[in-house]
Amino acid sequence: MKTGYKKVKRMTASMRIIHWVNAISMVVAIITGFYIAEPYYQTLIAESAVDKYVMAWNRWGHFIVAIIFDVTSIIVAYLFFFSRFEKPILKLLPTPKNIVVFFEVLLNLLTFNRRKNFDSSQADSFNTVYFTIFHLLLAGMLFTGLQLYVHGLESGLSSIGKWWPAILHWATDWTIAASSALIGSSSMPSIMDVRIVHHLTMWLIIVWVVFHIYYQVWRTVFWQEGDIAIAFGGSKFAKESDKK
Repeated sequence: MKTGYKKVKRMTASMRIIHWVNAISMVVAIITGFYIAEPYYQTLIAESAVDKYVMAWNRWGHFIVAIIFDVTSIIVAYLFFFSRFEKPILKLLPTPKNIVVFFEVLLNLLTFNRRKNFDSSQADSFNTVYFTIFHLLLAGMLFTGLQLYVHGLESGLSSIGKWWPAILHWATDWTIAASSALIGSSSMPSIMDVRIVHHLTMWLIIVWVVFHIYYQVWRTVFWQEGDIAIAFGGSKFAKESDKK
């Protein structure tokens, strides 16, 4: 370890597992989601007896990773308020300190690290707000996705009984009116509005991921504290002299 640096624990093993499970699931969800919307790699598959199952396998894969997102989202929501390691909600509260840190971190980014008046060894309110936006987008994807799924069960039946579609309708039917209002549809609310919102939200998440990766590399280069290693080893090496 370099002199003047201190190893700081930033992510537990469980948090890192959730991070990478979500990352892999997101890649699968995007690939299969694009295919469901427009079968773009159908022509790449040789003519065979299994061609007719390609869409079915894509839908199955999309649904499985959606379930994984459901589970991890519940875990993340719980840890957001009750984690014994770090409670993100404390960084999200609009306290004077959190507001100051938020804008200091933003100014640090905009000035390419020429101004750094905050403690970079711990989680900051800017990053917390940014990740909260991600989970809200993900929640939107999950609710609209489940509405699209249950819309396909037109008979009101499923392999496990009527109760499953009934629960999904109860939990997600509101997304039809909400989606219509969100995109400003001039026609009657319909499932197409949900499809549009689901698709647009996917692009917002892709933009979020691009900036997330960029910002982690940016912090690693400018702060020189090994931030990019947090997602792999759980720790970074903070400059003791920078602490305020």
